[in-house]
Amino acid sequence: MADLNPIEQIVLKAMEDIGASAEDKMKTADDIMKKCNRPKGQVSNALTSMVQKGVVARRAREKAAGYYIIKKA
Repeated sequence: MADLNPIEQIVLKAMEDIGASAEDKMKTADDIMKKCNRPKGQVSNALTSMVQKGVVARRAREKAAGYYIIKKA
């Protein structure tokens, strides 16, 4: 898998736990932040990095972007 740092691994695990595994089940950064109990900036940076690595996808929506896993670790 793309080499994930420890924070990215925590965020990915939280996304798996809350079921953000498909586009119709995507979650916001706030949902993920609450699950993994990390600061929002840290979660946002990890999500951005994972999008660039092709592990997570981001979809723009009306109020908040949604994220979901496209590659399992």
